[in-house]
Amino acid sequence: MDLILKATLGAAVVVILAALARTKNYYIAGLVPLFPTFALIAHYIVGKGRSLEDLKTTIVFGMWSIIPYFIYLATLYVMVDRMRLEASLAVAAVAWLIAATVLVTVWVRFQA
Repeated sequence: MDLILKATLGAAVVVILAALARTKNYYIAGLVPLFPTFALIAHYIVGKGRSLEDLKTTIVFGMWSIIPYFIYLATLYVMVDRMRLEASLAVAAVAWLIAATVLVTVWVRFQA
């Protein structure tokens, strides 16, 4: 049942994004992915299954996770003028992946 709920929430976000992209306020589509849909699910799961300290650690790590997302957006902003959209998205996704890898590596090193 949990899996169906998660899939339904994900599908709802996609439908909302598609609808917003067609409006005169299309830029709001950039805000919707930042609604903490999956964070709510993750925090609920961690909060129910682990200690309060573990939940707080997850929350702090989530705060730091804004950095890879910012790097993704900054890379995409620069690349859309230089490449096709698909290539720009791919480069930005790779930039996010690299930044996320660095974040996790640094986090693990300082948490140990």
